[in-house]
Amino acid sequence: MKKSLARWFILAGLVASGFASCGARGPAFSVVVLGCEGGLAEGNLSCYLLTRPGSGSYVALDAGTVLGGLRQAVAQGSLNDCKPTRESNQSHEGWVLRQGIKAYLVSHAHIDHVSGLVIDSTDDTAKPLLGLNPTIDDLRDHLFNWKTWPNFGSEGERPLNQYRYQRLTEGESRSIEATDLQVQAFTLSHSNHYPSSAFLIRGGEHYLLYCGDTGPDEVEKSDGLQRVWAASAPLIREGRLRGIMLESSYPDGREPGQLFGHLTPEWLMKELHRLAETVNPGRPQTALAGLKVAVTHIKPSLEKGKPPRQLVEEQLRQRNDLGVEFVFPEQGQRLNF
Repeated sequence: MKKSLARWFILAGLVASGFASCGARGPAFSVVVLGCEGGLAEGNLSCYLLTRPGSGSYVALDAGTVLGGLRQAVAQGSLNDCKPTRESNQSHEGWVLRQGIKAYLVSHAHIDHVSGLVIDSTDDTAKPLLGLNPTIDDLRDHLFNWKTWPNFGSEGERPLNQYRYQRLTEGESRSIEATDLQVQAFTLSHSNHYPSSAFLIRGGEHYLLYCGDTGPDEVEKSDGLQRVWAASAPLIREGRLRGIMLESSYPDGREPGQLFGHLTPEWLMKELHRLAETVNPGRPQTALAGLKVAVTHIKPSLEKGKPPRQLVEEQLRQRNDLGVEFVFPEQGQRLNF
């Protein structure tokens, strides 16, 4: 009986919130998945190309796997809106890398989020690279420094100025050049207060939230996610937040001290409950009904048994008492929000 009532409340919330008609309105954003895993997956690391439908101009959200992901996406027909001209002698993936990607938004400078950017920089074109100050500092000091790699950035020793660093101020809206998108950045805590970032991206009247690696506020002794939820809540109430991209690196079962600044299904749902309370304190059980949540950064394992991706998916579906629509990205596919 209780389960039936819960389902009824969730259905009522779908209708009341307007999320049930999202499909009828058509997508506000498309995301091409170049890489969606973490940890051991060398060829499938965090990188998502964000665009507005019909645009053909992309912003990269992180850049762990770029060229390998572009090849997968081209093979699956996910980049047919961005093809080389007849006069061009570039491959399809080369055209998207050089001409289609207009900017990079980097959440933090860990290798699994920037390795494709670094490796492919030798054949890329000039474009802006946006991030919060700690991210830009790490790229400048530890990657593009003429020791780890030539300095393709715009600061530091003998800069080649290919990637023009644009330092974001937390909470302030910034236009992304050569696109019709704006971005606000927020600091997240990724293990012992190492700074990661969330990006709230606006296109027209709609928004998409992308979160880099993050631990739960309770474990990190931080208010990073709560500040993101506070900024997102009014947009959810207005039906203008089209989706959230949020990590769950491990299946359930890890002690808080073994999370290393990441989420599990249990912690992800705890954070979504905090968001729901922020959206509608009076009826949190229906506040997020129908909201699309793409689950990112699931780390593969070398152990026998069910793959972590399967476990995370099963555990989230079992724990989903808020009626959110979980999506599990796969490399090469195109998602609509």
